[in-house]
Amino acid sequence: MAGLIKREDIDEVRTRSDIKEVIEGYVSLRSAGIGSFKGLCPFHDERSPSFHVRPQVGTYHCFGCGESGDVISFVMKMDHTTFSETVERLAARLGMELRYEDGGSGPSKQDYGRRQRLLDAHKVAEEFFQSQLRDRRAVTAQRFLAGRGFDPAAAAKFGVGYAPQGWDALLKHLTAKGFTREELQSTGMFSEGQRGIYDRFRGRLMWPIRDLTGATIGFGARKLFEDDKGPKYLNTPETQLYKKSQVLYGVDLAKRAITKNRELVVVEGYTDVMACHLSGIETAVATCGTAFGTDHIKIVRRLLSDDGTGGSVIFTFDGDAAGQKAALRAFDEDQRFLAQTYVAVEPNGLDPCDLRQERGALAVRELIDSKRPLFEFAIKVSLKKYDLDTVEGRVNALRAAAPIVAAIRDHAMRPAYARELASWLGMDLNEVNRAVHLAAQQPAKPSEPAETSGVVVSEEQSVPQVAGESPRETFEKPDARDPMIRMERESLEVVLQQPGLVTEAQWHAFYASRFVAPAHTAIHTAIQVAAAAGTAAALWVEAIREAAPPELTNYISELAVRPLPARNEDALARYCSDIMSRLQELQIRHRKEDLLGRLQRLDPAVDGEKFTQLNRELFALELERRALHQADQA
Repeated sequence: MAGLIKREDIDEVRTRSDIKEVIEGYVSLRSAGIGSFKGLCPFHDERSPSFHVRPQVGTYHCFGCGESGDVISFVMKMDHTTFSETVERLAARLGMELRYEDGGSGPSKQDYGRRQRLLDAHKVAEEFFQSQLRDRRAVTAQRFLAGRGFDPAAAAKFGVGYAPQGWDALLKHLTAKGFTREELQSTGMFSEGQRGIYDRFRGRLMWPIRDLTGATIGFGARKLFEDDKGPKYLNTPETQLYKKSQVLYGVDLAKRAITKNRELVVVEGYTDVMACHLSGIETAVATCGTAFGTDHIKIVRRLLSDDGTGGSVIFTFDGDAAGQKAALRAFDEDQRFLAQTYVAVEPNGLDPCDLRQERGALAVRELIDSKRPLFEFAIKVSLKKYDLDTVEGRVNALRAAAPIVAAIRDHAMRPAYARELASWLGMDLNEVNRAVHLAAQQPAKPSEPAETSGVVVSEEQSVPQVAGESPRETFEKPDARDPMIRMERESLEVVLQQPGLVTEAQWHAFYASRFVAPAHTAIHTAIQVAAAAGTAAALWVEAIREAAPPELTNYISELAVRPLPARNEDALARYCSDIMSRLQELQIRHRKEDLLGRLQRLDPAVDGEKFTQLNRELFALELERRALHQADQA
């Protein structure tokens, strides 16, 4: 059982991981000044680069969409992995073995080595199957694809291949590549008989099943020949890599579109995913030989950022009894989503693949556009079980449908669907409303609470306001058109990005400074907390983000990557020194103005001693200001 990763190991992963190198696996970066790089943002569409990375402080920020964070948050957002999974992957990349709290454990180096060998075997197998599909002996597989409207380019896009007939074609190929029998037995691509292992997939069309990162972890195989006594579809069995309840076919191709559009379309098969994507529905995925369940929902919620601010999940099912049963199963899981759930059913029972063949890509898009709320579909399916021409049938139908209406999350829609239900049943609205009200009073059937899956819920959302308690302070982004605010911002940029160029005297002056903008004041305090903790340079910005209010995280990242106006190291040092001196001079001016104001309110004849003291303080401040100027000119 894996435990919590030790904090010092997380910090080491964060410190040792080269954020520029990691991000360049997803984004092309080019120099944007000293120690700064920029590229097109992977989180939103843009024509000119606004995505900045500053490796020295381990931070990225997009000035277009506001996304920001460190190397761990970047990989989490791009690969839609949990925090622990991300740290473990980055640690494996570094060849680092993690330690866990309370005697827990995680994947060892040996585990990672075995896993990588399995991934390598799947990659080689995928390439083998693809090459076999181009062979003249794969004519049956080629005709199957062509008959469903898929040309060679479509097959290549989805990595479709062909497992040749015979018992050991793949076995011989992988053995020749250096894989051992023990390794091959662990892949799930082979069966075992009295004479040893043999190919599990023979004479079948092959679809690679990939995880979120695009790594092939299993295969789905479709029967092509009548003498094949196996099932129509045969998938990889459960292995170290492949857990069918945690896999969605096509998610590697769909994840960007899902995240961008906050929409996910669930179809029933591999060819349906292909048909949807080729028709412009790039958010389509399918389960792999199992019903859409709890583990799938966890993946979907991470992809959608399902935090209650929008998003939709659209199920497509056949119109037959099996399809209706699948839709009702999906409705049972509906409460686990915060996003709105829909169903799209083609009236004639055509699946997306058949629909594309018969009527073209536009018809597939129209099918998805015709979606209806899943609860409406569930109500109508429940009514079909009863004879509505009889009193008994209508009463039983009401008993079955009322809990569905009561379960509608949008309370504003319940009355409207109660009226619809009354119309469909031909019953009095008051009677229907009473049934819905009684159903709503019944205790909900137990289910797992919807996990946040990496979505940060602010304290304002999770903690109710107590009567009489003062509200939490909110922070607006300061307006840098104000010269004083701009000066504060520029000093924070220097301290965040180049703390090593700040002298000890400048640090003392910085700590004593009084900031005007509330956001700057909060960041100023967080910097002092991070400095007091003796934070390492590589963790400097992250420590400040953690010490600051959560709503300032993005703003801190922005300050940490904003380009400083310097072309070389000498110019950078002069700029930083000048900014810190100007901040110090600004603070001297603030203090002088404060003292002058107090002097004006005094009567020298009455408050002579205090008047003299304030004048001395003013004189000392003037001397400090002159010394500062002389130091700048030296």
